[in-house]
Amino acid sequence: MEPKLLLVEDEPDMLEEMQTYLQREGFRVLTARTGMEALAIARSERPDLVVLDWMLPGKSGIDVCREIRQTSNCGIIMVTARSEESDKIVGLEIGADDYLTKPFSLRELSSRIRALLRRLRGPEEKLLLLERDNLTISEAKCQVFKDGQEIQLTPTEFKLLYTLAARPGIVFSRLQLLRAALEDGYMGYERTMDSHIRNLRRKLEDDPATPRYIQTVYGFGYRFGEPS
Repeated sequence: MEPKLLLVEDEPDMLEEMQTYLQREGFRVLTARTGMEALAIARSERPDLVVLDWMLPGKSGIDVCREIRQTSNCGIIMVTARSEESDKIVGLEIGADDYLTKPFSLRELSSRIRALLRRLRGPEEKLLLLERDNLTISEAKCQVFKDGQEIQLTPTEFKLLYTLAARPGIVFSRLQLLRAALEDGYMGYERTMDSHIRNLRRKLEDDPATPRYIQTVYGFGYRFGEPS
């Protein structure tokens, strides 16, 4: 079945242009022009991926992203005219998986969507289950359990965790982790890796200040802690 997308954009011409192009690319496309409308559709239709404009009338894209993340692990691509690194970090820290700055081509949008959907699904030939101390990590279902309780991660967070946990004790540089998590879309995101790591520690660690799982190797990068 074709992936289901939700496009959230208040500019009608741009929304129609994106919808027409992506439908030709084989996607099922839903649209919304306000934050409240987007949240209602996200709850009822459960899209695979949301393309979300930052500036919306009423409820902002940041607020919409935060609320979607409370109930869904769908892919989220933030779209905005803001180009400052600090703005990208804000979007990523509240749960976005990717960030697209206006103006952009429809071809680039489609490429980013397909790359994120591949990360969401994972390679079909590698459906591994990792057991790491009290963590269980299922690549097949993109799920993580700690002491039997599911931990909600974004697709990018899951990919980062799986990359590290698959090779405990091995040090990965920020660039290596970005390539593993974002594939072809990693360029320009080197400085955002720390935001993803902070989010992972906040969700996984008993004490994020003294991490047990995701450890910093100063001057090099990060590693998954080997079993004690």
